[in-house]
Amino acid sequence: MSERASGSSLQRPREAPARRRRGRATGGCTAVVIVLAKAPVPGRVKTRLCPPATPEQSARVASAALLDSLDAARAVPGARTVVAFAGDLSAAVGEPELRAALTGCDVVEQRGDGLGERIAAAHADTAALHPGLPTVQIGMDTPQVTTALLTGCLDALSTSDSLLGHATDGGWWVLGLNDPRRASVLADVPMSRTDTGDLTRQALEASGLRVAAVGELTDVDTADEAVLVADEAPDGRFAAVVAELGGVFRAGTPA
Repeated sequence: MSERASGSSLQRPREAPARRRRGRATGGCTAVVIVLAKAPVPGRVKTRLCPPATPEQSARVASAALLDSLDAARAVPGARTVVAFAGDLSAAVGEPELRAALTGCDVVEQRGDGLGERIAAAHADTAALHPGLPTVQIGMDTPQVTTALLTGCLDALSTSDSLLGHATDGGWWVLGLNDPRRASVLADVPMSRTDTGDLTRQALEASGLRVAAVGELTDVDTADEAVLVADEAPDGRFAAVVAELGGVFRAGTPA
């Protein structure tokens, strides 16, 4: 995963119909969607949007992005949502709506010193909660992700050990694993670099996994990227907030 992205056009993965997935059902679910999330507290999220946005405005953008991501994850048929969460939700922008969206999700605390360790831990904790189930993991930087897109990613795991979707900045936006415990190989992979996607794929392949590729998406970190993604996915909360703050992001001046 990454903290930067360019404004390249999206090349969406094929949204295939769901087939029976490997793994045993737990509690009626046959797969898990993991969302790696951080409390949208002003000054602690989306700091590269400042300027032109204020810390409060950036936190509103992050909150909307997280809510859209949770909507997509929670609607995946036959899947449970696990949220690996960091930060103080009580200080977050949009706290009541976020608490409501987290209802029914399994929420685990992020742990580990770096992003690679936190990703590995999130998968390990998910494997403990839902043993034997395949996972796909996203963050909160791609609010354009849809339920159909996530369903297609899970379906791709029917014929591969893992999958990886690169981000346009060189990182990645989605990781899928038939055995989430295998994410342990990512603990030492450098994250938030222009070669993170390539290094992640190399680590997976070096551990003996077949890696399926899905199309790249744009992470939202800058004002230009916020406008690009809002234009690509105009119907969600994220696009509504960006439109409301249009004077900030499109003109590059504080509202």
